[in-house]
Amino acid sequence: MITFDILTIFPEMFPGYFDSSMLGRAQKNKLIKIRVHNLRDYAKDKHKVTDDTAYGGISGMVMKVEPIYAAVKAIEIRNSKSEIRNKSKNLKISKTKTRIILLSAKGKVLTQAHIRTLSKYDQLILIVGHYKGVDERVAKYIADEELSIGDYVITGGEVPAMIVVDAVSRMIPGVIGDPESKKGESFSRGVRHEHPVYTRPAVFSPKKGVNWKVPPILLSGNHKKIEEWRCAQRDYSHA
Repeated sequence: MITFDILTIFPEMFPGYFDSSMLGRAQKNKLIKIRVHNLRDYAKDKHKVTDDTAYGGISGMVMKVEPIYAAVKAIEIRNSKSEIRNKSKNLKISKTKTRIILLSAKGKVLTQAHIRTLSKYDQLILIVGHYKGVDERVAKYIADEELSIGDYVITGGEVPAMIVVDAVSRMIPGVIGDPESKKGESFSRGVRHEHPVYTRPAVFSPKKGVNWKVPPILLSGNHKKIEEWRCAQRDYSHA
């Protein structure tokens, strides 16, 4: 089982996505664990402030380092206590293999190859940025790496965190019902794009005289020829 700990100032954004469909089932089956932490709970001032103005006079608010540091330390302490409890019960355990990730526009762009690497960890701690960004000391001293989901700008790191959880979870045995179903997917080893897929009806007529047809080879029943067609449709140039 892999555990995801997400540090955010908007925890209410996550339940709808994580409690539905594949991720919801994976949690119920104890294949993954998702814990969302409100960074405001780790702010020490009475107003629970997690951002401040930037040094140097630039516009926009910056996420503060102190609440993020406190949240990460709290998770690490909980990990240590859990390991101590397991040892006291004479359970054979190993130290939790953890990776701390800052979701950042200036981070390395996430790839399927990196998703496979992340799926080998026991725990991923995802730090969600917002506003103008995150105090650089988080990237320098707390996070193990910075990740971006692409070369564009969005309002915050909540959606990127969901994407990381979704993509990594699919690599965990048992989360996808049929393990064979992952082999030919986009960005799997040696494959850049999936082949086209079709379903009924074989002919769709959106208006008179217009017929959108399924390629005849897929209706032939010749599985060898169909597989050859599928292979020809895939792009291996980026393998």
